[in-house]
Amino acid sequence: MDYRTLGTTGVQVSRLCLGAMMFGAWGNQDHDDSVRIIHRAVDAGINFIDTADMYSFGESEVIVGKALKTLDRDHVVLATKVHGPMSGDPNAQGNSRRWVIAECEHSLRRLDTEYLDLYQIHRPSPETDIDDTLAALSDLVHAGKIRYAGCSTFPAHQVVESHWVAERRGRERFRTEQPQYSILARGIEADLLPVCQQYGMGVLSWSPLAGGWLSGAFGEGKENTSRRSAMLPDRYDLSLPVNQAKLAAIVDLEKVAAEAGHSLLELSLAFVQAHPAVTCPIIGPRTMEQLESQLVTADVTLGDDVLDRIDEIAPPGQNIGGADPGWQPPSLTDAALRRR
Repeated sequence: MDYRTLGTTGVQVSRLCLGAMMFGAWGNQDHDDSVRIIHRAVDAGINFIDTADMYSFGESEVIVGKALKTLDRDHVVLATKVHGPMSGDPNAQGNSRRWVIAECEHSLRRLDTEYLDLYQIHRPSPETDIDDTLAALSDLVHAGKIRYAGCSTFPAHQVVESHWVAERRGRERFRTEQPQYSILARGIEADLLPVCQQYGMGVLSWSPLAGGWLSGAFGEGKENTSRRSAMLPDRYDLSLPVNQAKLAAIVDLEKVAAEAGHSLLELSLAFVQAHPAVTCPIIGPRTMEQLESQLVTADVTLGDDVLDRIDEIAPPGQNIGGADPGWQPPSLTDAALRRR
């Protein structure tokens, strides 16, 4: 396993980050099996583990904490996130100083650790002054609770604003960003990734397999189904034009992968790793079999000829088939903000 520097932190992390979203009620409900998957990933050289408080409402963090008990904590770069609702309490969510500090303590307890290497703000919060959030994160750094602060799925302009505020107010700044990025979701190449490079931020990207579309489950002669299809039909119903566009691209990508001697999954993960702004993609296996199939991609490097062919199928800076944005600003989701 090769290692890369996480932005300008000086911290060395593996080329693959183990995502823990599928450990718990949302995926693998067997705690012992999930712990075995984590241990296998670490044995393979992965030293970077990412989870979030809201994954299975804290259960994912508990599972990761169990796995850490028999690992050398100092050799694991541990990341989690805060923002999503954790109960019916309207204040048990968001990016307020009140919640960020309180939930950090909750995450530390669930993870059974004394500190977090990376604490990330999971989504933007327009109703919260970014200075309040950065001030809370700064206090957590000074208290030794966290080592670095990061953000996730922030648009480029809000990343810039956060750095401006940090400089003007003397706050800790976001050292990493966690965006969606895959062959089918390349929109961030136009602005967010260049901004991250400009500010020396590490990038750990989520959904490198585009929610399963690039896993190899879709294509000619395949069932073209997903375990998420029942829950998210708008993203997987092949009668919809947006999903037909994804399938058409996948058929062509399968040919490119085969000619290059790789599976579509290998091609897709190697593609994300090829971008100079990306530190590592986050893999989110639910089973040991899925983990093993993704571990091999750490050694896959794509040549310029293969990357050029991918560009022809999935143009740079564009999303194919309405990729999941992860977060949309209120100016788009609330019609009242667009009408006088």
